[in-house]
Amino acid sequence: MVHQQRSQSRLSQTGDTQDTDDMSRLLAPRLAYFAGVARTEHVTRAAQEMQVPQSTLSRAMVRLEQDLGVELFARHGRTVSLTPAGRTFLTSVERALAEIERAADEVRADADPATGKVAFGFLHTMGAETVPGLLHAFRADHPRIRFSLVQNYGEAMLERLRAGELDLCLTSPVPDAPDLVARRLDEQKLRLVVPVDHRLAARRRIRLAEAADETFVTLEPGYGLRRITDDLCAQAGFKPRIAFEGEEAETLRGLVAAGLGVALLPPPAFPRPGVAELTVTAPRAAREIGVAWLAGHPDTPPVAAFKKFLLSKRGTLLPT
Repeated sequence: MVHQQRSQSRLSQTGDTQDTDDMSRLLAPRLAYFAGVARTEHVTRAAQEMQVPQSTLSRAMVRLEQDLGVELFARHGRTVSLTPAGRTFLTSVERALAEIERAADEVRADADPATGKVAFGFLHTMGAETVPGLLHAFRADHPRIRFSLVQNYGEAMLERLRAGELDLCLTSPVPDAPDLVARRLDEQKLRLVVPVDHRLAARRRIRLAEAADETFVTLEPGYGLRRITDDLCAQAGFKPRIAFEGEEAETLRGLVAAGLGVALLPPPAFPRPGVAELTVTAPRAAREIGVAWLAGHPDTPPVAAFKKFLLSKRGTLLPT
């Protein structure tokens, strides 16, 4: 009687999430046993098939019924048959077990050394040339490894890294945070991009302070390149006057060509008509590119292989 009262309290319709979680933990270990007995309609045969003692299986079924507060089986000597409640329960149990098996197959497949998956994030500016080249080179030795690719700005990728949605990300600036591990891979020079008919367009080199009176087009706040732009302008002694904030470096380059302003940008994958790109001599205008991953997070074999490959590209990640 005491046990029945405890069961009824577990099944009380309070709508409390904790009650649901408790019941899930209570029932989960017995679901496969229940499905085995329901399939064979014989406790002894089910115990033999699942290679567990018959006494263990019998006790598990009794406890399952007690915890649910309903009879799942009608007993007929050594055989059993499902009650209407048991048939209802079996339908959902089989669905749940099939979903668990599917999930197990998926994670095993993702961790397979030869055919597993890497969730890899990278900056928009790395997408046209750098990342395709990296993947092509890596797949020469690992042709069947799959990639889930995410192209985004740095802070958004770090959030997804922390959420477990990414294994690795290629980002800038190189993060410095206690929950992340980051390694510098390369450095990319930034240029002052001006319209081809601009007063500075004939110059090859420029001190950034000479552009203090110009209107700038930049990436939105939160982008690593925006933070670098603001820092460089501060070092040059001015705060940039901003006409437009965007999400893509090549969009900004197009706006510069249209005469809407100037911009500090990395070199383009392909030459863009309508702009001139000037080397900035002071302050030193460059951004570091690095790879980051979650500290203490174990790598699957495909992730470990790709991480090793990326780290081998120190100093050669970007075209010279």
